[in-house]
Amino acid sequence: MNVEVRHLRALAAIGDEGTITDAAIALRVSQPALSRTLEQLESRLGTRLVERTTRSLALTPAGQRLWEHAHRILNQLDDALAEAAAESAPRPLRAAFAWAMLGRHTVPLLRAWRELRPDVPVQIRRVDDPEAALRRGEADVAFLRTSPSAGLGCLALMRERRLAAVPDHHPLAGRDAVRLADLTGEPVVLCATAATSGAELWPEEARPHVFQVPGVDEWLTAIATGEAVGVTTEGTSHSHPHPGVHYVALADADPVTVHLAWPDTPVHPATNAFRELVQRLTTQGTP
Repeated sequence: MNVEVRHLRALAAIGDEGTITDAAIALRVSQPALSRTLEQLESRLGTRLVERTTRSLALTPAGQRLWEHAHRILNQLDDALAEAAAESAPRPLRAAFAWAMLGRHTVPLLRAWRELRPDVPVQIRRVDDPEAALRRGEADVAFLRTSPSAGLGCLALMRERRLAAVPDHHPLAGRDAVRLADLTGEPVVLCATAATSGAELWPEEARPHVFQVPGVDEWLTAIATGEAVGVTTEGTSHSHPHPGVHYVALADADPVTVHLAWPDTPVHPATNAFRELVQRLTTQGTP
C-alpha cells in the first residue's frame, strides 16, 4: 500500500487535534499540504478515514482504529531511534495508572525494581486512560482497576477494599466502617478518572445525588471542604492522603480487582521481569 510515516503522523495529529487547521499547526505544515497527505492515505488504503463537513471533523471507525495503531507505531519508532542514537541501556519502562498505582505496594515495588534492575528505571505516569495510553504505545505496562479489553495481556494482582471518603469533621469519620445506605442522604462526588465507583453501587431506588469532577485533586477538595463525600478503593488512601479527608471501610460494597496489563507482544524488553516482580510482591507481600 506504500503507506509512509508522514501519513501516520498526519492521521495521528488530525485525530489528536480535532481539526485539519490545528493538526497542520501542530505538524508545522500548511493546511492544504496536510489535506493532500490525508487524501493520499485514504486513496492508498481505499477507505475513508475522516468524515468532514463545513463545521465538524470526526474519525470514521476505520480511522479511529488506524489512529490508535498509528500512535503505537510512531511511539515505537521514536523509541527505537532514540535508543539507537544513544547507544546506551534501554529506555525507562513506562508504567501508567489513573489515580493510584498499586496502593501500599507501590513504594516497595519501585524500590525492589531499582535493586533488581538499576539499569532500567521505571517511569511512572498518571494518565486519565491508562489502557488507551498502553494501546497507543505511550506506556509499556498499565495498572488498571477495570478489566482490559481484547488485545492486551493481563494479570489479576489483588482485590482492594472499597472505602468511603468523608470530611474529617463528618459524623461518619469516627466509625470503623460504614454502609452504602449511610451515604444515601449525602451528595457523592465522583472522579472522572476513577471509573470503578459510580451511582450504580447503590440500588436504583436508593441512589444518592452524584456529581462529577475532572480529577483527583478536585475530588479531594470537594470532600475536604464538606461539599460531598466520596467512594474509592484502598489504593487511594495510600496514594492520596489528605489532612481534611478521612477514609472509612465500606462494608457492603464489592472489592475491586487491580490488574497489570501490557501489549500482547511486549515492546519493552524488561516487561516480563517487571510483571514477575509485581506478581511476586502482591501475592507474597514482600519483594
